[in-house]
Amino acid sequence: MDLSGKSAIVLGGTSGIGLSAVQQLERAGATVVAGSRSRAHIEQAASSTGATVTYQEIDVLDRDRLSAIFEAAAPFDILVNCATGGERASGPFLEMDLDGFQGSFRKLWGYVNSVRLGAEHMAAEGAIVLVSGFPARKSNPGSSAISTVGNAVEGFVRAIAPEIAPRRINVVAPGLIDTPMFPMQGEGRDRFFQKATENTLIPRAGTADEVASAILFLLQNDYMTGSTIDVEGGALLP
Repeated sequence: MDLSGKSAIVLGGTSGIGLSAVQQLERAGATVVAGSRSRAHIEQAASSTGATVTYQEIDVLDRDRLSAIFEAAAPFDILVNCATGGERASGPFLEMDLDGFQGSFRKLWGYVNSVRLGAEHMAAEGAIVLVSGFPARKSNPGSSAISTVGNAVEGFVRAIAPEIAPRRINVVAPGLIDTPMFPMQGEGRDRFFQKATENTLIPRAGTADEVASAILFLLQNDYMTGSTIDVEGGALLP
């Protein structure tokens, strides 16, 4: 896929990996609609993009709003969903708040909503990318909810890829990425990432741009569907 002149929708597109994907799509010549639940994030992101990027306030769990955005953009070529859907539960499983565990699946429901409601409004040669995470296949203690949701996302993509063809759908699974999702600041932030990545083969946090470049690769490579690309610094290896 040549991205120049293509129309894209990026959900969760106003910070972190989503914003980097929006910026890279813009530089590649695409016209982008970026969606976010946060008005503050929209206002901040708008200062970093140009006239070919527009913004919509949207919760991926709001099906009526999603449908309206997809219908207005039809036929569009690209759908990227980086939205978390809400908070993600963490901590020891046997102490886990079960409502928190269940609530972590808002990410999956947001992905399901976007693909189910969006695919029918896409061009026949359109491409979709979702975001999972390395805990789907290597869960550290305390990450059971995140791991289970990631497994569900990757299984969902493999299950529906044959049904939505010739549209393509793939997943990027990031490692620990330095994004605004982590609220720490200054030296405390540096120490957190240093400690968390000291045993990976590439002992640092990844960047949002590094993950976004994998998203663009999956959009451009017409010979990939139902696949997962890992961008995790070797975290999956022993």
